[in-house]
Amino acid sequence: MSENVFVLGLDDHNHQVLQRLPDAERYRFHSLLTIPELQYGKTIPLRELLEKAQTQLERINVAVDSIIGFWDFPVTTMVPILCRRVGGLPSASLNAIVKCEHKYWSRLEQQKVIDEYPRFGLVDLERDTEPPEGVNYPMWVKPVKSFSSDLAYSVSDIEEFRDALDQIRQGIGRIGEPFDILLEHLDLPPEIAAAGGMACLAEEAISGRQLTVEGYRYRGRAHILGVVDSITHDQSSSFVRFQYPAAVPDRVNDRMADITTRILDQIELDDTTFNIEFFWDEETDDLNVLEVNPRHSQSHAELFEQVDGVSNHQAMVRMALGSDPGMSHRDGPYPIAAKWFLRHWHDGVSRRHPSDEEITALEHELPGVTVDVIAHQGDRLSELFDQDSYSYKIANIYIGANDEDELRAKFERCADVLPFEFDE
Repeated sequence: MSENVFVLGLDDHNHQVLQRLPDAERYRFHSLLTIPELQYGKTIPLRELLEKAQTQLERINVAVDSIIGFWDFPVTTMVPILCRRVGGLPSASLNAIVKCEHKYWSRLEQQKVIDEYPRFGLVDLERDTEPPEGVNYPMWVKPVKSFSSDLAYSVSDIEEFRDALDQIRQGIGRIGEPFDILLEHLDLPPEIAAAGGMACLAEEAISGRQLTVEGYRYRGRAHILGVVDSITHDQSSSFVRFQYPAAVPDRVNDRMADITTRILDQIELDDTTFNIEFFWDEETDDLNVLEVNPRHSQSHAELFEQVDGVSNHQAMVRMALGSDPGMSHRDGPYPIAAKWFLRHWHDGVSRRHPSDEEITALEHELPGVTVDVIAHQGDRLSELFDQDSYSYKIANIYIGANDEDELRAKFERCADVLPFEFDE
């Protein structure tokens, strides 16, 4: 009999990746709410979303064997709540997940077990007009909870600092308010209870190569799947691509694995996938933790599939069913893979996007390429979900290749022929 896997915010692209899992015939994947319901609205009505999801689960005429999700808030926090409500299905604890997702709480937990983090401090949006004492420019200012790089600003002086706070005040409530509701249901340390979900974190800028450790923690033991290189534009923090595997020395991989294990042991994040973002300075050999995420990155799923033979989705699916993930390594068709971001650098409205026929023809021309269009005709770029503060993603292009030169050549071919048009 098939096991029923309910996926919060199941989109077509990830559904296709899930259906390519080696044991996909064992599973039936069901969509539980939609991405627009979960993340696109002007508000995130957490209580209503939980009730709607629970009602959907209760009314469906099949057994609920597992509930998963690989998107950011509110999905990460809804999974353990719903797993508990429908009969105690396997999942990470809500407390451990929030320890990761509340950026200030996460830093305080890291501080207890590692030294590889930047100087940081809390910013009260209602009272503070100066950075926290001991935190120096250049710095980043960001809400204690946000999506990706949304409302995260790099600042180099007091004028930019105050301007960033003004920008954050205008948008922080969309995520901060439902995050505050979630915090009410946890036994919080006094400093986290006082900060709440509507505060900001200021931390000194760190630099170097951005690397992401992907893995899972099962029955109290962390397992590293691999390290992904996150490559940014020279004049912007916007990503060019995610590339796997990252070409870094073994000693650096070993240090990141050790830091990762200590953090996860401290937070007690278990029975879930994770990713931890680092900066590695190649000149000084310094490592710093940027962020701890209590989920794997769906952006990396096809990279692991192309290089290792199975996507990182498998670890999440199997643990949600109470099984050992049993991941493969370097069994894929390509030695290198990347997710490239095709970008537009100014706001505008899409007049034309590639048709299904044009995409199919390009994917047939270039083996190992998958194109996922983000900006469709009629879309205003600034209103699209999951954009950073400096540019607009219009398509994700997943590429497997034999080497980096081929990887780049395939992307350049895609960028040249994909027909996007915009009204500025």
